[in-house]
Amino acid sequence: MRLWAVLRQYQRIIRNRSYFPLWLGQLVSSFGDTLNYIALVVLVYRLSGSGLAVSFSVALEILPVLLLGPLAGVIIDRFSRKTILITTDVLRAGLVVLLIFASQLWQVYAIIACLTAASVFFNPTVQAVIPGLVEPEALLAANSVSWSTAQLVQIVASALVGGLIASIGTTPAFAINAVSFIFSAFMIGRLTIPTHARERNAESPQKPSTWLHDLREGLIYARQDYFISRLMIVQALASLAVGATSALLIVLAQQHLRLPPEGFAWLLLAIGAGALLGPILFGSTVKNYRKTQYLFMPYVIRGIGDILIALLTPFPLALLILFIYGLNTSTGMVVYNSLMQGQVPEAMRGRVYTLMDVLWNLMQLLSLLAGGLLADRVGVQVIYYVGGTMLVGAGLLGMLLLRNYDFQEPVPQ
Repeated sequence: MRLWAVLRQYQRIIRNRSYFPLWLGQLVSSFGDTLNYIALVVLVYRLSGSGLAVSFSVALEILPVLLLGPLAGVIIDRFSRKTILITTDVLRAGLVVLLIFASQLWQVYAIIACLTAASVFFNPTVQAVIPGLVEPEALLAANSVSWSTAQLVQIVASALVGGLIASIGTTPAFAINAVSFIFSAFMIGRLTIPTHARERNAESPQKPSTWLHDLREGLIYARQDYFISRLMIVQALASLAVGATSALLIVLAQQHLRLPPEGFAWLLLAIGAGALLGPILFGSTVKNYRKTQYLFMPYVIRGIGDILIALLTPFPLALLILFIYGLNTSTGMVVYNSLMQGQVPEAMRGRVYTLMDVLWNLMQLLSLLAGGLLADRVGVQVIYYVGGTMLVGAGLLGMLLLRNYDFQEPVPQ
């Protein structure tokens, strides 16, 4: 069966000495991040007693991306990516330790902003280095195994963290996350990451004008490249569609599906289970992922799911819809990452990835603001109808704009 072939390929990827340290480090870090996220929400709510304060902490995870993304892209493309990864991991470990001692809400907010700022540099850099660690034909498998195992770890961590926080508080969760960042930095230190051309050129002193030139160069590339310029349009519409619906799922669960808090947890579990299995099922049924429909059809299916879950109330159907939603979320994500890694030149990856992050987060912020204002006036179901329709439109638009695009095979690094 092709499924066993995919699982054997995952096994080969994990055993790859060039990739294993990165995979294991990120797997452990993902466990810590999940503990940290839930503990952080609990801490903010305990200090404030306000749902609005929790929402503001979410906004603080978006603003640093908008402010620092362009600069981060230039730095990622100009300096040692291994140094960037290790430095940001160590910084995040120190910041998480500070959460243990934070007793004022403003302190927590400041730490959240700094953590996100460090991640603005870390996350795109990880995506930029993967093509240099695996063979071109293994890109999809590398992204898939990373995504699926991370989802499994997040499900386990989510199941454990509630009892952990209830029994001994948030401190252990923050401590574990700090250790996970140090472990990630240690594993990255064992990697051999190829030196890129711009890193070699960066050894000589650079004027601010050179950095501005690099920034403009990235913007010009994104505007003129056939694939990226059209993908940006689709991603902007998709982010505008899902920003509000993702945040308002708990409201839909209570007001429309009439679920208690534990029912909402089951909805999240259904999404997580789908996200865990999505890359495995996709890899076992598809031989060539470099096709437009595999990139954008998940948007269409997810959009239809948003509309259906706002129409239907039976709990089993909601679980099924969100399971399929999770399947398509993960499938779309690993295809997106693999295509970006294969299509974007190595020297441009940092700037292009951060530009896409800035665009996604900007539209997500607008969606959150609009959804929050309109949900009480028109009802949360209407938000899902509109968001789902927009997401379907984004998927169809992507297939239209890139219908004749010929995805090139990745070049060995």
